[in-house]
Amino acid sequence: MFYYVLKYVLLGPLLRLVFRPRIEGLDNVPPEGAAIIAGNHLSFSDHFLMPAVLKRRITFLAKAEYFTGPGVKGRLTAAFFRSAGQIPVDRSGKEAGQAAIREGLGVLAKDELLGIYPEGTRSHDGRLYKGKVGVAVMALRAGVPVVPCAMIGTFEAQPPGKVVPTLHPVVIRFGRALDFSRYAGMENEKAVLRAITDEIMYEILSLSGQEYVDQYAAVVKAEEAAARSARERRFPRMPLG
Repeated sequence: MFYYVLKYVLLGPLLRLVFRPRIEGLDNVPPEGAAIIAGNHLSFSDHFLMPAVLKRRITFLAKAEYFTGPGVKGRLTAAFFRSAGQIPVDRSGKEAGQAAIREGLGVLAKDELLGIYPEGTRSHDGRLYKGKVGVAVMALRAGVPVVPCAMIGTFEAQPPGKVVPTLHPVVIRFGRALDFSRYAGMENEKAVLRAITDEIMYEILSLSGQEYVDQYAAVVKAEEAAARSARERRFPRMPLG
């Protein structure tokens, strides 16, 4: 119930007013039945802008950290995300991927829309990174179509680390639904899962016009963080004054 209050009364109108998103290809989203919406992930705002423009309810798999913050602020944040239709997923440990798949399949089993970011994390530089194969596993196991989606302009409006978004044109573009039924029963074939995921990422790339990086975003972030740490150890900042 509160999901629709957020969508139509509290948050949705505000997001439309601030971002004034232009929507393209909305008819590509199935009007009923289970489907996966697979998008690029540029901004914290993505979690709320896409649900605000869709005609149907959508459930996203969100990182568990949004639900485990300390104190009153943490509890309020967790309550807000749950009310907004987000499901917490622990991204650490060997079972993280399987847990996400189980949660996603549970949503699809109810003939609902599942939102997922195949990159696994927000892009820290606006580029599109290699997708993880969990989206392919869920598409094959559930036998559902995948609708690629491109968020354009949200990185400029609210890049990682920026709390208050700035005014910037935003486009939300949905591509044609992708049917992978020809691969039915092959969800354990690594080459098939990689091919499906790459096809999804190519469609997102075509919609978004981003620069593509054939590496996982989390790996690149870790490498860049390690390089910064090494530079700081080598060239420590001198105190002023």
